[in-house]
Amino acid sequence: MTLDQLRIFVAVAEREHVTEAAKSLNLTQSATSAAIAALEERHDIRLFDRVGRRIELTEAGRLFLPEARAVLARAEDAGLMLSELAGLKRGRLRIVASQTVANHWLPPVLAGFKARHPGIELRLSIANTARTAEAVLDGTADLGFVEDELGDVRLGTQRVADDRLMLVAASGHRGSRSPVAAGDLASARWVLRERGSGTRAILEGALEAFGVDLTALSVELELPSNEAVRAAIEAGAGVGILPAVVADAGLRTGTLVALPFDLPSRGFHSVLARDRHPSRAVAAFLAELPTIEVPPA
Repeated sequence: MTLDQLRIFVAVAEREHVTEAAKSLNLTQSATSAAIAALEERHDIRLFDRVGRRIELTEAGRLFLPEARAVLARAEDAGLMLSELAGLKRGRLRIVASQTVANHWLPPVLAGFKARHPGIELRLSIANTARTAEAVLDGTADLGFVEDELGDVRLGTQRVADDRLMLVAASGHRGSRSPVAAGDLASARWVLRERGSGTRAILEGALEAFGVDLTALSVELELPSNEAVRAAIEAGAGVGILPAVVADAGLRTGTLVALPFDLPSRGFHSVLARDRHPSRAVAAFLAELPTIEVPPA
């Protein structure tokens, strides 16, 4: 049976008149009668008795009427849901992001999107770059954000924001205004991210290009997160490198100072599976992303 057949059945049952039902549905009388006949024939059951010029529901028709109405109501609800999804009044957006993006850059973006689209349920999880890529590929996340470029041809990435890396020290550190020399860096005490971290790799590349012997660095602490590095630097454990979005709070309150040493900026990238069509919520989220660049310290 089809929804059109159900609509015709309900209209005829409520009016007990084929012609009036046909007029209410903007159909011909013959098309209306044919739909009822097809429904009865398909299920080998009689839904109406013809009594003179009138029709009446049979016992089967009376039992079937509430079921038909329920199906039509569910179909109407489904259509309304699709309209709401298309209009971003309902839906779900599952995002997975790397630590720096999730802890610092993404929260105000999520808050702004939620304010504009309160009916969209937002779910955020934190993972490293590799796990973020896996989650987007296997469909457990609709959208990902990472700090690194991805070489997987199955994934599409787009640079959505920029973040600078900066060399920082605790407030009062000498040399915060004068240019940093290679000797200063070689003799400094360092607080670094763990080996294999993208942030650490960028620092090591910059120091090597500056003529600093990496094997001679005095590494006081190796820590697993940027927040831990920041706290240790603020406590005076040494100098270190931080993303600007992580260092910003300490720079504003004066617990950190930026040292004049040029480091490359890096991009935050959105990640989508190339073979999966993005939902309306994903498309809207990406379209509404603000252009965010961390200002100079």
